[in-house]
Amino acid sequence: MAEYVVRPLISMLMNKASSYLLKQYKVMDGMEEQREILDRKLLAILDIIEDAEKGVSRPGVSAWLEAIKKVAYEANDVLDEFKYEALRRNAKKKGHLKKLGFDIVSLFPAHSPIVFRYRMGKKLCRIVHIMEVLVAEMNAFGFKHMQQAPPSMEWRNTDSLIIDSEKDIVSSSRNEERKKIVSMLVDQASNGDLSVLPIVGMGGLGKTTFAQLVYNDPAIQEYFQLQRWCCVSDDFDAAKIASSICQTNEINCEKVFRNLQK
Repeated sequence: MAEYVVRPLISMLMNKASSYLLKQYKVMDGMEEQREILDRKLLAILDIIEDAEKGVSRPGVSAWLEAIKKVAYEANDVLDEFKYEALRRNAKKKGHLKKLGFDIVSLFPAHSPIVFRYRMGKKLCRIVHIMEVLVAEMNAFGFKHMQQAPPSMEWRNTDSLIIDSEKDIVSSSRNEERKKIVSMLVDQASNGDLSVLPIVGMGGLGKTTFAQLVYNDPAIQEYFQLQRWCCVSDDFDAAKIASSICQTNEINCEKVFRNLQK
């Protein structure tokens, strides 16, 4: 089923590689050339992926798509490490690490920028080298560029309502984690500069249901009188997201962001 996975994976990688957070905290300093090469290779693959998927019945193409999927998962893990380091630096800058009670040593073993750059540079170089080989193979297949329609993200839409069967499973297996996150949020209820608490993991692990449990927790509802549930897809549009949070259909960016501040 590689043909149903590769395209969104490549799009996701492009978004992660160009993340403003990575640039703001300079976690890829000294690796700019490799990052630029990765960007170009991802664009090249995305340009022909629709045609490639149509040839999945060919053994060579099928194997190539599987190889792309494999390296895409590896690249995703590497980019997540860059993102976590950026989040760590952001939290450290704001003095949130101690407040949140993170075990800094176990979560972020490489505090030295030099050690981090060396370790991550090797990982990024390996990903780029594999991508270069796969793009060379791709060119040999002679795939054609095909205009792609904007991807539909309806399947990703979620709301704050919990399905009882899922609630019981996730609530019992992640009760301690739920209490910890609720406690962290309640402690910051009066703080105007709240932290972002990411919940990460593979699809199907119950991340959305877990977020719903936290959102609907009585303590959260008590301390946060204004609550909004907003589903953010890979098709990231800041103005639309802000409009959704404000519960309006406003399309004027400046006005939407003023409303969001209020």
